[in-house]
Amino acid sequence: MTKSDFVERVADNSGLSKKDAGTAVDAVLRSIEDALASGDEVSFTGFGKFHVAERGAREGRNPRTGESMQIAASKVPRFTAGSGLKKAIK
Repeated sequence: MTKSDFVERVADNSGLSKKDAGTAVDAVLRSIEDALASGDEVSFTGFGKFHVAERGAREGRNPRTGESMQIAASKVPRFTAGSGLKKAIK
């Protein structure tokens, strides 16, 4: 499902126009990004939790040359599905 498909589905389910639904989806995504960037978690009870995880530095290999290289530590976004979402999928 693409973002435009998602916006169309939100518009159908909520009774909003596609333009208003697109604005709402953009606002939700931007809010989640802003919260994660500031180090906060975003939890939706029954749906899941967005959070930032630390990925430690590690040694990797260049696939072209086989040479060892150091991969720097980084922060990555993670999503943990909640029980309601897991039940809905089964």
